[in-house]
Amino acid sequence: MESDRQRRLNSILKLMEGRRVLVIGDVMLDEYVWGNVRRISPEAPVMVVEVERDSYTPGGAANVAKNVQALGGKALLVGVIGNDEAGHTLADSLSEMGVETSGLVVDSSRPTTRKTRIIAHSQQVVRVDRESRRKPSNSATKHLISMVEDSVGSVDIVVFSDYDKGMAGRPIVQAISQAAASHRKRVVVNPKPRNVKQFKSMSVISLNQSEAEAATGIPIKDEKSLHRAARRLMNTTQPEALLITRGPHGMNLYASNGSVETIPAHLVEVYDVAGAGDTVVSTLAVALAAGASFEEAAVLANCAGGAVVRKVGVATVSRDEISSMLTCSS
Repeated sequence: MESDRQRRLNSILKLMEGRRVLVIGDVMLDEYVWGNVRRISPEAPVMVVEVERDSYTPGGAANVAKNVQALGGKALLVGVIGNDEAGHTLADSLSEMGVETSGLVVDSSRPTTRKTRIIAHSQQVVRVDRESRRKPSNSATKHLISMVEDSVGSVDIVVFSDYDKGMAGRPIVQAISQAAASHRKRVVVNPKPRNVKQFKSMSVISLNQSEAEAATGIPIKDEKSLHRAARRLMNTTQPEALLITRGPHGMNLYASNGSVETIPAHLVEVYDVAGAGDTVVSTLAVALAAGASFEEAAVLANCAGGAVVRKVGVATVSRDEISSMLTCSS
């Protein structure tokens, strides 16, 4: 029998439909080269991979946008791509998924971030990265800021997905903060540790445990050290809420009023954690846009994270899958 809490959470899932989310951050293309190995190269002691097919999927902030779409939301993506084949492939792929790509700014001074994974017999052999960590050019930055300022008023919530590829520069982050404050929109941020201080006074900061350790310099070994790291992060960033995800140990949600919520992990067989952070932050944001409290949004994000790690590769989850996780945990 469905409890009042389950009914409330399921009603939030239904309200996610059509919520507009402005996703800003470091977009990338994940490329997979699939093949077989039958011999060693005569040129060097390395395997020769005979390529059978290629596949592509949006990565980084683009994967957050993809997750928003899978949850029934409507994503508007703002980021920078290069004037190259990878950029065109990424934009086309996102458009096919229904993501609004008018905010993708072409910067000819840098390549589209592209991670190529070469896989033989279902095993990753090597990964090749093509990227630049430089900030976007001045002209691209101005265009990005203009896109942010023009878009914030038309969405329900803002997400910044930081992969430390240049988008977390002060001008862009300040523009987001000012535009969001002007339009009274919440901003959910998933920052890399070295950029945490840039995102002061945002609505929600979401980090995994290793990121929290790197950002604070505090090894998290128990509840005491976890709370100490959280206090340091709260003092540094001053958000309304801080979410620290801890894998098999669940999540801890810290609010600016001093309250702490511990959300237990779902006991599931983990196949792949790739992209799980993107699923968590996108679910958190769409749930908040649908009227959830921070604690309700974190519970739904926890369910989404538990569902997505059961899948192989960078994947998304649906609202039905999240609802089924609620049923399993009741």
